Amino acid sequence: MHLIKPLGFDISDKAIKRAGLDYWKKLNPTVWENFDEFLDSVPDKKRMFFATTKTEKLYFQNSFNEGDYILFGSESRGISAHILQEFKNQTITIPMGKEGRSLNLAMSVSIILYKAIEQNIEILE
Repeated sequence: MHLIKPLGFDISDKAIKRAGLDYWKKLNPTVWENFDEFLDSVPDKKRMFFATTKTEKLYFQNSFNEGDYILFGSESRGISAHILQEFKNQTITIPMGKEGRSLNLAMSVSIILYKAIEQNIEILE
C-alpha cells in the first residue's frame, strides 16, 4: 500500500490504535511526500490505473495484473485534474446511476480491488 501526501487522515500510531487497525503494520505502507516522488518509484507507468468519476472506461473492462497500481483520490476532491489528463488512457470508473453522486472512498476501493483480486486469484492460492 502506497500513501501519497497530503493525506486526508491521521496515520500516527495513536490514531491507528484508536481505529483498531491491528493489521496496519502487516500492510507495510509506504508514505510518499508527493505524487512526483511516488511516480519516480513506479517501474512501469503504463500499469497505473486512476479511479475517477471523470471517465467512461468501466473498471471491469480493465485487465489487472500482479504489480499494478490502482490510485484513488480523496473523497472530496478525487485525483488532481492534471494527473488525470496526463494519464487519461489509464482512468477507470465505477458505473453509477444518473442521479447518483459518488461512492465513498472505502466502498470504491473495495469494489475495484475485489475485481483485481478476482482476476488474479491464483496468485493468492
